[in-house]
Amino acid sequence: MTTSGGEPIPSITDATLDDIAANGIWADAGLAPSPAVIAVSRALLAAVQGTETVTLPGELAGLVADIRGQASFDVTRIQASDGTGLSAFSIKLNDGKPHPVVIVPAGWNPYGWLPFMFGYLSLAARGYHVLAYTPRGIGIDGWVSTSEGFIDVAGPNDWSDGSEVITYAEEAFGPSAVGFLGLSYGSGISQLVAAHDQDNRVSTVVALSTWGNLATSLYDNGTRHTEAVKKLIEFTGGELEDKFDPETQQILRDFENGENMDAVVRWGTRRSPETYVDRTNERGIPTFVSNTWHESLFPISTVLDTFTGLAVPKHLNTWIGDHGAPEGPGITGVLSGVAFPGLLAPMQEAYAWLDHHLLGKDNGVPGWPEVNNQIMFTYQTKAVIGGGRRITVPARREPYPTWSGEPTDTEAWYPTGTGGTGDGALAEKPTTGWTRDFTAGSLTSATAMDAIMGTGQKEWFGSPKVYDADGFERARLLVWSTDPLSGPEGVARRIRGAATVRLAVRNTAGAVTLVAYLFDVAPDGTARIITHEPFTDPTLPAGTDRTVSWKLQPAAYDLPDGHRLALVVNSRDQLYAFTGSEGSTTTVSSLNGSEARLDLPLG
Repeated sequence: MTTSGGEPIPSITDATLDDIAANGIWADAGLAPSPAVIAVSRALLAAVQGTETVTLPGELAGLVADIRGQASFDVTRIQASDGTGLSAFSIKLNDGKPHPVVIVPAGWNPYGWLPFMFGYLSLAARGYHVLAYTPRGIGIDGWVSTSEGFIDVAGPNDWSDGSEVITYAEEAFGPSAVGFLGLSYGSGISQLVAAHDQDNRVSTVVALSTWGNLATSLYDNGTRHTEAVKKLIEFTGGELEDKFDPETQQILRDFENGENMDAVVRWGTRRSPETYVDRTNERGIPTFVSNTWHESLFPISTVLDTFTGLAVPKHLNTWIGDHGAPEGPGITGVLSGVAFPGLLAPMQEAYAWLDHHLLGKDNGVPGWPEVNNQIMFTYQTKAVIGGGRRITVPARREPYPTWSGEPTDTEAWYPTGTGGTGDGALAEKPTTGWTRDFTAGSLTSATAMDAIMGTGQKEWFGSPKVYDADGFERARLLVWSTDPLSGPEGVARRIRGAATVRLAVRNTAGAVTLVAYLFDVAPDGTARIITHEPFTDPTLPAGTDRTVSWKLQPAAYDLPDGHRLALVVNSRDQLYAFTGSEGSTTTVSSLNGSEARLDLPLG
């Protein structure tokens, strides 16, 4: 096997690291790490192994030299209980002193454990043995970082594999304690292994860009999150038939076709940290969670529900952006010379959590608030040559003693019928007797994001997507908005939590999908998205009114003084399955006793 299919190891320059620091870790295609990340990781692996002469920038070269002087490295295979070979990379500190081990299950990407080589060196420099491994089935055929077997999607085989990896670590290192750190797929596996290891050997977990309930992440409010599953299948490192066993193939096909969804939900629920919160609580496993407001794979609501159920030492960071964007630079190669202040905070705080719970460092972690929310787009930016913007002052963060799941205050807004501009208003008092129609089944420019992970990654780096609210296609969606709002200290509304939408709906053909979006609309008509969420009623009889209500994804957003709040409803978003008939007419109204309403959470 080879690390790279026989390609030469590239030279790494400051420009390579600057690319990661300024643009993030994801390639435009989605879950695949960027060429810069793979180049750095391949070079680091070759450098620590001493197999090739590798050019590295000064700080990176210094880190490699320091760790090589005190540790040994190994690329090996760990045999699972059923004989499946798991690719692994280890760093063993050789000073003869007791050290904890940090086990890092790889994320869901074609390169397995390889992309986080810099993170492993960073952990070793802090005083840890490190054991990274690729979960079964993940990876490109022929690469050293690829594991055998079929992907179990964080199922029982992965739990058992994690325990086998712990046993291997105990024999290889004799560690003083065992911690797990994972980003994305590895984060869910970390929590599930900790909850299921028969000998209760996991002392703490760091779960970055994780999920709470896999079932509701992929299927909620009657709506299938089809684009997320499509991306996950695309970036396993192989074809569906090669990467999944027949049973899982059937589950994925049923999901794609919207069939046997009860079985799909049971399958996803079994693979959910939320399902085993009681076990985690009984074991008292300190848990650190990091996630993003516009998470496109595993929506933030399920993570918050799981976090709320934990009764252990715990901490939650929520960040601007999307899956892996905040933690990415700090785990793949950025030491200093960062693109903006605060870029490395997500990983620095994750490492501090490990340092306290595994090394016993008195670093203030017990005094942290349980929750620290970054407020969307409160950073200050400047334009950069070539397009986009660069953050000069990081976004504000708000600490909270806990996350209750309920807003401290709410404000009711009531959609009205068509106003003078053709749009409806969000009024202070309920109205009834109106109807508004749109043609269902078409995508519109009111969309959650242009690309999974890509749009949110740009948010993290200071360039949130700008929408043209006046250009929203009124024949294919409905818009309601407030008048310009005002408030103290330049903030018209402090949106904190999950908004709820209630509408009466009917469709000429029956079954209906609705997608609701909240937008911040500036005086010039440009808009930024605050949050969204779909809802599907597959049983709605044709031509029948039914009042429906659903929660949008939680948000932390300051609506600026003089801006308007807009509620937009359409029938289709590229992230989700559409249930209904293209070209049918959807009618929204407000019925007596269950008036149309938007409940806005304030804090």
